[in-house]
Amino acid sequence: MDPVEVTRWGAAICVIAASLMVAWGQPARLVMWGFVVFTVASALWIGAAAIEAKWALVVQNAVLFGVNVWGWVRWAARAREEG
Repeated sequence: MDPVEVTRWGAAICVIAASLMVAWGQPARLVMWGFVVFTVASALWIGAAAIEAKWALVVQNAVLFGVNVWGWVRWAARAREEG
């Protein structure tokens, strides 16, 4: 398998795992880590898409990267409150 294909599979697996973590919803720390994994997935998708010059996918995942970091910060605050 070529490196781009490995990157795409890594991103897909991260998205699946992160979706399950965020959907589970509790504890807040799990949701926070879900956003961390989503952030990793976005970075992987950006890398794979940039190599293949798929600029719409790069832009989409750059925006999602920002949204995921925002979710990460927001849920980290909630996780600290829960202890």
